Amino acid sequence: MKPPFTITNSMLNKVVEISKAIGNLEFQVERNLKLRKENRIKSIHSSLAIENNSLSVEQITAIIEGKRVLGNPKEIREVKNAYDAYEEILALNPYKQSDFLKAHGLLTAGIVNESGQYRHKDVGIFDRAGNVVHMGARPQFIGNLMDELFDWGA
Repeated sequence: MKPPFTITNSMLNKVVEISKAIGNLEFQVERNLKLRKENRIKSIHSSLAIENNSLSVEQITAIIEGKRVLGNPKEIREVKNAYDAYEEILALNPYKQSDFLKAHGLLTAGIVNESGQYRHKDVGIFDRAGNVVHMGARPQFIGNLMDELFDWGA
């Protein structure tokens, strides 16, 4: 069956231009995804290095790709948790306390007992001689203090 129109050279040139534009867009999307992944890995590495995580960028990349890595299990868990938190970050509301606790839960899952909740014990900073330098807020006050903080920030 013959189409009810005539294909012209101009039409064919437009098809070629459109195909070329689509190819360029696909390349840019793939490149942007690769850059985003590389930046996320570097960000995770930098953030965890501050907390004395000794895993290299290459090891972190391997963990995120689901490969087995030799290393401290806690440090490997920190990488997985950080990656999970990055995956959820855009869905979290920074002004919502429950989302703050959800992020805490993602970052500390399998690492601390009170993952995703405020602490229930006293904490403090001590010098080398054992003298108190700073005491944190008592656990029974943390909920109200955090309520005030989130009200102030909103």
